[in-house]
Amino acid sequence: MQGKGLIKLLVIVVSLACLYSLSFTWVTRKVEQDAEKFAKGDLAKEKSYLDSMAGEVVYNLGFAKYTYREAKANELALGLDLKGGMNVTMEISLDELIRNLANNPKDEKFNKALEQAVAKSKTSQKTVVALFMEEYKSIGASTPLSTFFSTKDNASLIKPGDSDSKVESFLQKEADNAIQNSYKVLRTRIDKFGVASPNIQIQQGTNRILVELPGVKDESRVRNLLQGSAKLEFYETFTNQEVYPLLENIDRTLATTLKAAPTATNNVTADTTKKSDDLLSNLTGGQNDSKAKKDSAALNLGQKRPLFDLLKPSAYLNENQQPTLAPGPMVGIASLKDTAKINAYLQRPEVKSILPGNLKLLWAVKPEQKTPEQLSLYAIKAVGADNGAVLTGDVITDANANFDEKNQPVVGMQMNSEGAHAWKKITAKAAQNRDAIAIVLDNVVYSAPSVNGEIPNGSSSISGSFTVEDTKDLANVLKAGRLPTTAKIVEEAVVGPTLGQAAIDAGINSAVIGIIVVMIFMIAYYNTAGIVANIAVLLNVFIIMGVLASLNAVLTLPGIAGIVLTMGTAVDANVLIYERIREELGLGKSVRQAVADGYKHALPSILDSQITTFLIGIILFLFGSGPILGFATTLMVGIITSLFTAILVTRVIFEWMLEKDIKIKVSFPWSANTLHNANFKFVQKRKVFYAISVVAVLISAASIFTKGFSLGVDFQGGRTYTVRFDKPVDPEAVRTSLDDIFQKTTEVKVFGASNQLRVTTTYHIEETSDAADKEVLDKLNQGLAKVDASNKHEILSSQKVGPSIASDIKSRATSSAIFSIIIVAAYILIRFHKWEYSVGAAIATIHDAIILLGLFSILDGIVPFSLDIDQHFVAAILTVIAYSVNDTVVVFDRLREFVSKPNAHNEDLGEVVNHAINSTLSRTIITSLTIIFVLAVLFIFGGEVIRGFSFAILIGVIVGTYSSIILAAPSVYDLRKGKHLAEGNAAKKAEVVRP
Repeated sequence: MQGKGLIKLLVIVVSLACLYSLSFTWVTRKVEQDAEKFAKGDLAKEKSYLDSMAGEVVYNLGFAKYTYREAKANELALGLDLKGGMNVTMEISLDELIRNLANNPKDEKFNKALEQAVAKSKTSQKTVVALFMEEYKSIGASTPLSTFFSTKDNASLIKPGDSDSKVESFLQKEADNAIQNSYKVLRTRIDKFGVASPNIQIQQGTNRILVELPGVKDESRVRNLLQGSAKLEFYETFTNQEVYPLLENIDRTLATTLKAAPTATNNVTADTTKKSDDLLSNLTGGQNDSKAKKDSAALNLGQKRPLFDLLKPSAYLNENQQPTLAPGPMVGIASLKDTAKINAYLQRPEVKSILPGNLKLLWAVKPEQKTPEQLSLYAIKAVGADNGAVLTGDVITDANANFDEKNQPVVGMQMNSEGAHAWKKITAKAAQNRDAIAIVLDNVVYSAPSVNGEIPNGSSSISGSFTVEDTKDLANVLKAGRLPTTAKIVEEAVVGPTLGQAAIDAGINSAVIGIIVVMIFMIAYYNTAGIVANIAVLLNVFIIMGVLASLNAVLTLPGIAGIVLTMGTAVDANVLIYERIREELGLGKSVRQAVADGYKHALPSILDSQITTFLIGIILFLFGSGPILGFATTLMVGIITSLFTAILVTRVIFEWMLEKDIKIKVSFPWSANTLHNANFKFVQKRKVFYAISVVAVLISAASIFTKGFSLGVDFQGGRTYTVRFDKPVDPEAVRTSLDDIFQKTTEVKVFGASNQLRVTTTYHIEETSDAADKEVLDKLNQGLAKVDASNKHEILSSQKVGPSIASDIKSRATSSAIFSIIIVAAYILIRFHKWEYSVGAAIATIHDAIILLGLFSILDGIVPFSLDIDQHFVAAILTVIAYSVNDTVVVFDRLREFVSKPNAHNEDLGEVVNHAINSTLSRTIITSLTIIFVLAVLFIFGGEVIRGFSFAILIGVIVGTYSSIILAAPSVYDLRKGKHLAEGNAAKKAEVVRP
């Protein structure tokens, strides 16, 4: 084997890289365990401990040091279903955006077109803007759209007489800006909220933003935080020199009220003649620099300073090396971990009495590049009777990132006429003393540039120590100020930590048991070769975890299911190789030659089967959302890593064993001839099997169209709750009580244990407001309490899906299923060059999908677990399609191999098909058994949350194995009408040799 050294090096490098990626998780877990021990159950103490560790180095590798915050950003994060927390989908109201950009016109056709566009957007893949343009044209409106949108605010972008295509381009750009700006606002708000490892994503092609907040417990606060309007304001500022004496006074007051004993004889006063000495004391307080400490001691000013121990004044050393207060509105800088304590100090009554009513002390939005773990504090001057801003952000018409004449990043900002008039006065006043104007969004300072001169026309350029990314961010913030739309929650899921811990336990149990089952079977069936396969499986799991950590992927329960499933499919390549080695040994070849040929001949089947599965993984990733993305990610990563371990790592191990004369066995006596001489007449008996399949499909179709399905909340919309009672409860009694309360039919199902239910209601399905949420929850609690007042209940998790997003999910699910069959058929056509193969594979996969859907319809309400049709089911059915095609492709590969042999066209096609199926039967059965073993473990031990999901794949694999053997290849025979697949090549050969 060539390249053994390179493969060994690659294994070492990959293993070290995975170890490095996973090490962050171990480090952060250790810090969090220390926090738990310190807090002893006090969540506030635990959070305070972790906040204090945020900027501390917790991981020192010598060549690199990582703070807790940096290590946390690199850990393998747990999803909501494992950790608990909140998952929210925000929808940007683009119809509101369009109306506001047109100044809310009263035109009947305009509003009718917009209403119809919004209605159609619930079932269409097109944007609201595109649909609005279509609807406006279709209703026969004669007024040019530019008439509505050429307002004062849009004067520089749209003019009267502009074409509809230009208007559409303008609206789409504004819609994209609104989504990006909303994302920026949400990102900042969540960062302030202090959630560890939040996940915020714009769902591409939609007007929605996905927000995942692991570990949060205050859901109402999150809702208020996310749905509040962005508030952009411009403030005048105080100078550092004006505010410093106030900070000194606060520091002295705190020292007194907190009873901090002084450590020096001199007392600090507000006397400005001693300002430089005081400043030096404050600059050195709490610092580690030895020279600073020495200077402080010499001046005898090293006393305890509650505020200045945490907040370092904004100062610099002048030409005489004396500390001097820095100009500008920045009054101090503090470590991120100390900002919460400083805020608490500033909120104390005795401190608030010192501060003037028009002074606001606000933090910067993020640390400076030079001080990555420190945040600046700014002095903001409020004006007017309401102590507000001098100007609000709604006057901004546009903002953009640009470069000045020195090619330095700057931000350009344009205002409307009203804003320009006010801005002229504001900048003229500030320019007299070169004061700064602070740009504040949601009470956070984004920038505080000095004003060099009066700006008369509302067009400003903001410069500073900006990076290109800084200017893009600031431009987005400025545009957010005129954001003429709102964001509302259209989907929500709340998972309690109790359910999360149960999911973790179930996932770990299923993973461990799954590994053990696969390893035992492989050794029991393949002897020493099974041990080699097990080494590959263990390495595969380790690499998967390492890759997921390096990708900053979020591990969800379906993700764990993907890993467990990968353990089953990882042996597929090994089974193909081992079965081929057994065939080569049966031909009398030496072990060394049999191993070499086994790998060589198995490779095409391995690649074809895994590529088709990988294609399905891509479709799942593109069309799925939430936990399904976790499943798709682990599935795709698992396929790549299993190919690496099964093909390369095991080959190196076998080569090493051959060099050391270690005997390689690929079977035990009892398993050596399993299905070895199979000679089943599949083609001859195909009509019997066709009849069985037709009957099964008809029964399934009848149930689908008559009984239908139980749709999950993500497909029908509504609210679903997981409820746990102290004692077992009668679901029918709960349903009756809730139906009476809601005056609508309520779905109530046992969820795992007999004291645990899943309740789904469509009450107020069209309303997604906080008030509607509260009303539904109150009625739910009222109905549950009526069943049995002595049987207390607890809501473990909840999920809300608006009707528009439910429709979108259904549409995406249908598209993904259809697209999967098309793309797999296309791949098979490209790979095998004959349409009969593609159609045969499509027949088998459609057969499997219909039967699986039928079983879910037939068994719903009969089996003691949920069989809802939801996103998890879509993932399951696509996975079934993948594995069905996987098996089918292996048979097709062998069939192609047989028909490519010399004189193959002389053989009966039916016998060739039989031979291809029989020769791969052992591999098909063994692979299916390993997957079935793992899925059975997942079904039994994986937990209630994914029981329906694992059941769907389990049944699907069984049905898929049947169809790949019984339907796929025999269908090719019938599609060819018994004519040989190789006869075209044979005819060409005959023409060549004809004299």
